[in-house]
Amino acid sequence: MKQNKLITTILCVALFLVYNNCRAQTANPSDLPAAKKAIEKINTIYFDLFAKKDSAIVNLYTDDACLLSPNAAPICGKKALEKDFEDTFVDGKVKGVKFLTGAVYGNGNEYITEEGTWQVFDPNGKLLDDGKYLKLWRNTKDGWKIFRDLFNSNHKAQ
Repeated sequence: MKQNKLITTILCVALFLVYNNCRAQTANPSDLPAAKKAIEKINTIYFDLFAKKDSAIVNLYTDDACLLSPNAAPICGKKALEKDFEDTFVDGKVKGVKFLTGAVYGNGNEYITEEGTWQVFDPNGKLLDDGKYLKLWRNTKDGWKIFRDLFNSNHKAQ
């Protein structure tokens, strides 16, 4: 009987130590600056691909990503995102985009939320619109990818 209590106690202590070690790893705030830096680098790639009207931009998104645009149904999945970008590129009204990361939230491991501001420019470099955004990023085997992309304008709809 004493041996069973000892084994149970040892198991409980071991589980407690494993649990606390896992919690410490997932709550490591030191991963946040590295994640922010990676996200800012990916945003730079996004700008370049957008300016080149390169459909490879969809590879910056997860396979199950959703773009949550204002006044529109969600656009989910790479095929739908690819069509949306192609439509935007063909339209020709938008030449460039710019994101400015304000803050990132999360644990730096599986998901990160990016908060920031955006601007959209016409082919002459004139500002067409600006607003704010939230992006939920997922850490995949291929690095950080956009999982959810939500934005809206700072201006009333016309």
